[in-house]
Amino acid sequence: MTRDRHFWVYMLASRPRGAIYLGVTGDLVKRVWEHRQKAVPGHTRRYGITQLVWYELHGAADAAIAREKQIKKWRRAWKVDLIEGMNPAWRDLYEEAARSQPY
Repeated sequence: MTRDRHFWVYMLASRPRGAIYLGVTGDLVKRVWEHRQKAVPGHTRRYGITQLVWYELHGAADAAIAREKQIKKWRRAWKVDLIEGMNPAWRDLYEEAARSQPY
């Protein structure tokens, strides 16, 4: 039996239109939980960036990493547009993602 792997590109924010962090992971719920617990040193802990505001599922690690690199080059306004296209109210999507994460 083979297990399908999933990879997520995700953005966290400190508040609506606040500081943003972009990352990629193979376990979205676990990784966001780590950010929320401030277990990850660096930018997210320093600026209190804990709310999951956008995510995108990919079937392969290389595709997710390429997408993350693409978005990292974008202007901030484009990232905000991407977030607001999925999540206009900048709601924290963590609980929703935890309920729907494929395993």
